[in-house]
Amino acid sequence: MLSQKDLQQLASKGITEEQIHNQLNEFKTGFPFLKLEAAASVGNGIISPADKEREAFIQAWNEYKASGKKVVKFVPASGAASRMFKDMFAFADADYDVPTTDFEKKYFDNIEKFAFFEALDDVCKANEGKGIKDLMAEGKYKAVVRNMLDKKGLNYGQLPKGLLLFHQYADGPRTPMEEHLVEGALYAASNGEANVHFTVSHEHMVLFEQRVEQKVGVFTDKYGIKYNISFSEQKPSTDTVAANPDNTPFRNDDGSLLFRPGGHGALIENLNDIDADVVFIKNIDNVVPDRLKDETVTYKQLIAGVLVCAQKKAFEYIRILDGDYTDAQLQEIARFVSEDLCCKKEGLGQLGREELAAYLRDKLNRPMRVCGVVKNVGEPGGGPFLTYNQDGTVSLQILESSQIDKSNAEYQRMFTEGTHFNPVDLVCAVKDYEGKPFDLPSFVDKSTGFISSKSKNGKELKALELPGLWNGAMSDWCTIFVEVPLGTFNPVKTVNDLLREQHQ
Repeated sequence: MLSQKDLQQLASKGITEEQIHNQLNEFKTGFPFLKLEAAASVGNGIISPADKEREAFIQAWNEYKASGKKVVKFVPASGAASRMFKDMFAFADADYDVPTTDFEKKYFDNIEKFAFFEALDDVCKANEGKGIKDLMAEGKYKAVVRNMLDKKGLNYGQLPKGLLLFHQYADGPRTPMEEHLVEGALYAASNGEANVHFTVSHEHMVLFEQRVEQKVGVFTDKYGIKYNISFSEQKPSTDTVAANPDNTPFRNDDGSLLFRPGGHGALIENLNDIDADVVFIKNIDNVVPDRLKDETVTYKQLIAGVLVCAQKKAFEYIRILDGDYTDAQLQEIARFVSEDLCCKKEGLGQLGREELAAYLRDKLNRPMRVCGVVKNVGEPGGGPFLTYNQDGTVSLQILESSQIDKSNAEYQRMFTEGTHFNPVDLVCAVKDYEGKPFDLPSFVDKSTGFISSKSKNGKELKALELPGLWNGAMSDWCTIFVEVPLGTFNPVKTVNDLLREQHQ
């Protein structure tokens, strides 16, 4: 099935022949839906610390940072902003010339409130000989939109979200990338340094580097810390082969195999390359201006405190299990695994002492993550669940809708009536009790990928996404869910979201 030319193409990407055969087989077999026990809720998989506990966790985090450990803030930032402007692309191509839909009217009625207004006004003057207000007065609304979207203007239709102007300040507008640098100083700095890592697409790497060079000095001076800023790209070896509807390899016009990015699950490889004790993960567009950052900082410190306290206990318990342990200690450790880590297994009481100790040690000696979850307000996306694993245990997982069998009425009810939502607010401990880094790809549940329908040049194809970064790629991690306020979740899905009070 694979020619010599195909094998050369695979070698250039660092992909094995076995991987391709496995991927093509996955197109044939599909991925199994997950078996659910319940949607997680406060008291059943989600903790909601009281004020006193919150203070203790924040103190624990600050003490941990002072101990010389390395902390990194990891920001997936490769996504293009094109979906943010879907409605404005539609307006530019519409057969009418003035704002007609509610979305279009809102955009133009409030255009001066966007942080990019001045920059857009400047490119309009350069390209059209007139500013935004004059163009609008003449009914040339599409010229304004084209200057925002197209390469001749701001090129926002092609840029990544991380490089768009989101928030206005007295000293000029900031991009989300800059807001993440500020956050890095406020809750993730240790030893007088803030380590921030962005995953970016190849074509935008230089633009990110240039923006950092222009701006990092401002934040270095403001916060009195040194920044270590690094970038990485999704590895070509994590791309997945595309298939025809009959599950044979899809080929380009020149006969070569078509590969597509494997989705954000590919970033587990990038995360695995990070040298850190603790890593914060947060999406690029979930940022707020400085005036609203206090709540974000408080709860980032809180979830980090929960993490380091749980990790400390897990390390103590592993050391106990490696020596002489009493029955009382075994029971205490079993309670921690089943209640604090919510990893449950039927028939634990039937296991012998050594068998129970081996089971507990295996469950403790894993990467650990604490995920902030917010109350469900109907946003699309994943949620926190108690889910059955392949070894028969039940553990906490973040699930996407694609992983749930929609024909199962009970599961569908759990998903739609779930009390909480995943805002991608994670803090991770990625080293073991001896200080050695875990091999993160070995904790991926490979059976949690996703197949979607796409097209290329008018031809239908099937695309394969790897297990997602915060669901299948972290399936075998120790997980704790913590309720955080809705105010910590302010994503920007459309350009008009920037008009919300939280982004003004």
